[in-house]
Amino acid sequence: MEAGGGGGFCSGELASLGPASDREPSESPGAEEEEEEEEEEAEVRGALAGPQEGGSTHLEGQELSDQASLEKKADKGSKDSGKQGKMPSSGQRGELSVPGSRDEEDVTAEGWRSRRKHVFVLSEAGKPIYSRYGNEEALSATMGVMMALVSFIQSGDNAIRSIYSDDRTLVFLQQGPLVLVAVSRTPQSAAQLRRELLGVHSQIVSVLTRAGVARVFERQRSYDLRRLLAGSERILDSLLDGAEREPGFLLGAVRCLPLPAPFRDSLGALLQRATAPSLAFSILAAGRHLVTAAQERAVLEDCRLDPADLHLLLNLVGASSAFRAGEVWAPVCLPRFNPDGFFYAYVSYLGDSTDYALCLVLLSTDREAFHALAGCKRIVEEGLQALGASRVLAAGGVGLPSYGVSSVGAPDLRHFLYKPFDVPDNYRQLPQFTSPEMEGPYASEEERQRLFDLYYRLHGRLHAPSRPLRLIYHVAEKETLLAWVTPKFELYACFNPLVTKSGAIHAVTKLLRWVKREEDRLFIRYPPKYSTAPGPARYGPTRTDSALENGL
Repeated sequence: MEAGGGGGFCSGELASLGPASDREPSESPGAEEEEEEEEEEAEVRGALAGPQEGGSTHLEGQELSDQASLEKKADKGSKDSGKQGKMPSSGQRGELSVPGSRDEEDVTAEGWRSRRKHVFVLSEAGKPIYSRYGNEEALSATMGVMMALVSFIQSGDNAIRSIYSDDRTLVFLQQGPLVLVAVSRTPQSAAQLRRELLGVHSQIVSVLTRAGVARVFERQRSYDLRRLLAGSERILDSLLDGAEREPGFLLGAVRCLPLPAPFRDSLGALLQRATAPSLAFSILAAGRHLVTAAQERAVLEDCRLDPADLHLLLNLVGASSAFRAGEVWAPVCLPRFNPDGFFYAYVSYLGDSTDYALCLVLLSTDREAFHALAGCKRIVEEGLQALGASRVLAAGGVGLPSYGVSSVGAPDLRHFLYKPFDVPDNYRQLPQFTSPEMEGPYASEEERQRLFDLYYRLHGRLHAPSRPLRLIYHVAEKETLLAWVTPKFELYACFNPLVTKSGAIHAVTKLLRWVKREEDRLFIRYPPKYSTAPGPARYGPTRTDSALENGL
């Protein structure tokens, strides 16, 4: 695949190439700028061009709580086996889960068997918990076979990780008392499927906490966890849908809404003013896109907001219509931050409750902080009105991602994914990426999925555990693709199928220069911080029950 179709090309050693020169381009094209562009293009050519036009070489890379409440619900569920329970209460405003009927397919039908990918979650006792398609009860025998297979391998002091057939890959993942299985006909590698299963497990943990799940099964090994997850199937469905369509899950990064840098800075300053003593994170989002985020300094010293946690949080908010009903107060766990405890999330949409309306998410360590955070929301609303936010967002095109590939000015370029590494304060920075709208030949859902499958293939080869690559040039039937990872960025670019190598080099040069010029609009370069007293930390001096309860 590295050199499919027309062959690949690479150099012997990648040049250390950044997104563009450190010098700022002049306002109008001149001799100095043209000379600079020629030098950069030569540098790209040196990094990409191979010894022969038809060569098929590739470059190898370097080896690269509400715990008591949960227990009470579990006890009640075990006594009342005929009644379905609910997720943990969302507190003072609204409910976290929204009950509703799922699309229950006939698991004996050909349509169910021909699905591209199935995901199953079951307990160690073989109890079904979740199925991406079909009714869990109808699949209880199938899940029992899966658990029998896992147990058989474990009896030999081993663990089953994956099974490969001609057209399917089966991946198994055990996390505490839960077993997750993916059966896939997609191009995803076993490592990519395993990360997706980890995401599903993390979404369950975000609702119940890891300690809560473990304690429930310690009390009753055969407990039906669906009693605590009732209504959350929609959230898991949404997560898996997003994993197939959103590059952020693949890249381990978040996409920012492109905005003028001064306006984004003003929004950050607004979040810095709207604080409360127990506030740890403040997030403004539009759909699955980040507008800006502020973090308490004491929290920042301990760890940063992980993109995986942010994906789970935005998916939880976006998948539940209850969050659009008004002000919602709900416990939520951030597994990468602390899988054993809850934060308390204040969620409110600002303005119209459309898919891309601004959503304010405030995470507190205090379960009694609802009214204090409601006051923070009023400050944010007043500030947005003073800034004329609705006018700026409308002008910026909040329909997302609000720019087309034509903005780059490279005619051969159809689409790209760009993830920078050389960002200020990189260790504490939230990993981000940018990509344009899918246009032209990728307007249909089928073609978008096909392109995304190609990105999955390239990503899997770049990050293969056994033989990672640093550069791939792939000529396919309908497009030509380039995947390139350097110490400064990770890039996936799609060109028209007739592009020449020199044309691809020229387009990549233009793209890197364009990203450099637009980086302040495309990314959050300097995330805002604020201080509260007392400052929260990840863990207190001792891991008490109260510490488990509030997530710290």
